[in-house]
Amino acid sequence: MSYVLCLDCGATNVRSILVNEKGELVAKASRPNSTDTGKENTQYHVWNADRILNQLAECTHEILPKVAPSQIKGVTITTFGVDGALVNAQGELLYPVISWKCPRTAEVMKNISRYLSQSKLNEISGVGEFAFNTIYKLIWLKENRPELLKQAHAWLFISNILAYRLTGVMATDRTMAGTSQMTDLATGDWSEEILGTLGISKDLFPPMVNAGDVIGHLTPSACELLGIPNAVPVVSTGHDTQFALFGSGVKENQPFLSSGTWEILMLRTPHAKLDAEDYAAGATVEFDSKHGLLNPGLQWIASGIIEWVKATCYNGENYDTMDAEAAAIAPGCDGVKLIPNFLPSDATPGSIEGLILGRTRGHIYRAAMEALTFRLKSRLEKLEKVGGFKATELLLVGGGARNKIWTQMRADILGLPILVSTVSESTVLGAAMYALAGAGIYPTPEAARDTIGISYETTYPGEQQGVYSML
Repeated sequence: MSYVLCLDCGATNVRSILVNEKGELVAKASRPNSTDTGKENTQYHVWNADRILNQLAECTHEILPKVAPSQIKGVTITTFGVDGALVNAQGELLYPVISWKCPRTAEVMKNISRYLSQSKLNEISGVGEFAFNTIYKLIWLKENRPELLKQAHAWLFISNILAYRLTGVMATDRTMAGTSQMTDLATGDWSEEILGTLGISKDLFPPMVNAGDVIGHLTPSACELLGIPNAVPVVSTGHDTQFALFGSGVKENQPFLSSGTWEILMLRTPHAKLDAEDYAAGATVEFDSKHGLLNPGLQWIASGIIEWVKATCYNGENYDTMDAEAAAIAPGCDGVKLIPNFLPSDATPGSIEGLILGRTRGHIYRAAMEALTFRLKSRLEKLEKVGGFKATELLLVGGGARNKIWTQMRADILGLPILVSTVSESTVLGAAMYALAGAGIYPTPEAARDTIGISYETTYPGEQQGVYSML
């Protein structure tokens, strides 16, 4: 049996996971992850790349006894997007990795018109208006630490910082570059117009590698660090969202919803054209794991709203109680409506309408799910126009997929079957499929996915579909 080692760097935990050629997750270990405080300001957030790598090594040593180390045929790294750092020729960081949580770039985004209009950035890169984008970190460094840009040999995204420590090779994971707001949708490469306006040379960025490409092989010191005896290949993956898509089994022009604190509705398509209204509503386009495909997406706060209802109305009671109360209430919640802030930038405060005597916390909870599901319906209609397709089903993953009341409501309101992936670790599985192909165990990631297979539980529209169609 052959295995690949997936190093998964998340914002809450870092994990090492062994996946075999059948797609089975045979062992995993984790350590908590968190940002450090920046030296200049207690409100600043930075990542400690050395600590993250050492924690991943600890996790790897913990799980290696589960298999013979010689059976490990490849390593890959997946993580959150946008974050990275300037490094010198030896790969040493010239400044800590500025986190996506850091507020320092908000003011930079507000004043981006000094360089290029936001609409032009959207048009060229496809990436939405988010203050954590890589472009704003580089502008902050340019304006506040210009000497570092002069000293810098390269900019490395966090996945590539870790890959460099393991291989000695500097590269740029394409899926990470696609989150930067500095690439060109038309070419799939860095935008010369954007970089030229910023006064940043394209030479700052190492060559792009596609998902599944071999970046390099473990160096002797990396073999010792991880406890892997052989100089196995380190295979490019990168931004976790793209590998969650692939690992869920989603096909081209099949809408995919990741339901968590945020809901992210995405598509795999060769074409994506968004307008200013879309970007104002939280839209973005990223590079798919497969070079040549794009991932247009729309996002809004979701389970964050549900958690607010739980904390405010249920005083620590569990979801079984909440779901039972919601199930007893008819569609439309007897006139109770929850109107949330779907995005942090929404200027109008949220509200709850229709509260009279006899209405309960269950009405508020169900109203929250209904509001979020009608939001999904409107966003899916927009995505259909963007991608030029008509949805026949929706693939659902994430924590929100475990709520059967909400899943049935989605099927009823959308009038579509909802496919819930039975894969609990779609990001890791997707990255592993690319690693298995990069290591030569399968000819392509698609061949790996076809052989491994993905199963689903399907929820069909039910008896409440007709009622919802009139609301």
